[in-house]
Amino acid sequence: MSDAGIQLIVGLGNPGAQYEATRHNVGFWWVEAIARAQGESFRAEPKFLGELARVRIAGQDVRLLKPSTYMNRSGQSVVAVARYFDIPPERILIAHDELDLPVGVARIKQGGGHAGHNGLRDSISALGSREFWRLRIGIAHPGDRTLVTGYVLGRPSRDDESRIRESLDDADRRLAELVEGQFQLAMNRLHSQR
Repeated sequence: MSDAGIQLIVGLGNPGAQYEATRHNVGFWWVEAIARAQGESFRAEPKFLGELARVRIAGQDVRLLKPSTYMNRSGQSVVAVARYFDIPPERILIAHDELDLPVGVARIKQGGGHAGHNGLRDSISALGSREFWRLRIGIAHPGDRTLVTGYVLGRPSRDDESRIRESLDDADRRLAELVEGQFQLAMNRLHSQR
């Protein structure tokens, strides 16, 4: 077993009931589903500017984080938790909505840019590193960049939501491998699913 697996899973989203069901909050959907499956719940942690839950995956303690800052300040919450628990960027997985992937597709990758995603941009800036892992959750692109803001802050159709949640279930099945540091295996299995 590698000692370089994931210790912190961050779901990106915006706080507040008006954003819960929006495409921009699919990162929240995933960490909430993980906590629910483990019988755990999130607690508000003001010093971390977010809500935190602790779960056991593959025999390891893993923290789940939902920043309570808005998306463009997510990095403040991510770096507060990472510093407090001494978690390096390479052991952080950030789950976020991805315009460049079709609905129903989820992909894992390490490093890279932010592709205009404000939550990633702020996390890269706060951590001073791009080397964290990402779960890219496909929401598709509205076709015109002037429509992006309204699109990501809108709700997916029932069919699209169902396909997004299926892709999150696919990612759930890779959690043990991610926590054990078997990243290539997790990627191979997830990326061959759809």
